[in-house]
Amino acid sequence: QVQLVESGGGLVQAGGSLRLSCAASGSIFSINNQGWYRQAPGKQRELVAHISRGGSTTYADSVEGRFTISRDSSKNTVYLQMNTLKPEDTAVYYCHAFLKSASGSAFLNYWGQGTQVTVSS
Repeated sequence: QVQLVESGGGLVQAGGSLRLSCAASGSIFSINNQGWYRQAPGKQRELVAHISRGGSTTYADSVEGRFTISRDSSKNTVYLQMNTLKPEDTAVYYCHAFLKSASGSAFLNYWGQGTQVTVSS
């Protein structure tokens, strides 16, 4: 029932900006934390940004100062504002949430479908 739907990916020139959105649909009881991960060709999936239940944020060193994670709790939506994009940011970006659905008995991990971000040089 619960789904994470991503949008906002695309092709952008180096130095440009892009904003990713991830909306969680369905009946949700509580969201413990949310985050963004990315996977570049030939690399393992890595954490890009994370936001806790209390609103504290964590960023990968490679994106610190350039990316900002935020959320609109009323809409169950998490955002990733990406500025000063670099070619090395090229990857498939996945949103993630650790949440409990209204009908669930435990917190579970949910993943978005992934959205391609390509930064050209």
